[in-house]
Amino acid sequence: MYGLVNQGVHDLAVQLGGEDLWHEIKSTAGVPHGSFVAMDTYPDDVTYRLVAAASTVLRISPAEVLHAFGRHWILYTARRGYGAIFDTMGRTLPEFLANLDSMHARLSLSLPELRPPSFVCEQRGDGQIRLEYWSERPGLAPMVLGLLDGLGDLYGVSVSAIHSMTRAEGADHDEFVIDYRENAPLPLPRRDPTARAAVAPAVTVPSSDE
Repeated sequence: MYGLVNQGVHDLAVQLGGEDLWHEIKSTAGVPHGSFVAMDTYPDDVTYRLVAAASTVLRISPAEVLHAFGRHWILYTARRGYGAIFDTMGRTLPEFLANLDSMHARLSLSLPELRPPSFVCEQRGDGQIRLEYWSERPGLAPMVLGLLDGLGDLYGVSVSAIHSMTRAEGADHDEFVIDYRENAPLPLPRRDPTARAAVAPAVTVPSSDE
């Protein structure tokens, strides 16, 4: 994965518990890198180890770590300069989801080693979407659920998603059924992309006496 992803994990850890938490996660993961370069690529194993280490240190499941990171990732990447691309992908949540593959194709022009997932979006009447998620990387579906929450933050809509089909149960891809409700009339106001990204409230740093 590109270093930008691991920088995002670093950023989330710092928001939760400062640099001390990040160093504890990195030490637990056995990751030797002092820092990550956004445009350099690193083995996927590095990111998986960071997620597993965060799960151990924070005493939550890897799925909860991925969910929190997915939500964080949306606004983090907007702050890192990708907000302008987001703006071209649509003014509503359904439009954005339908254009995810186009966005990744555009990003591949500057990130030639990008191996993005693929998404198929189907609108099911007002307020519901079926989303297919195809990826060569296993175990990242919880991150998609977090991404959907982050997009809800970005577009000002309430999002509720069910993981309706899973690779863990033998399917060749994951599917989600997404219910959403607009909280404001169109055009939807975007949150300030320079604002600090939201962190799932369930993720807290355990105290030393727990």
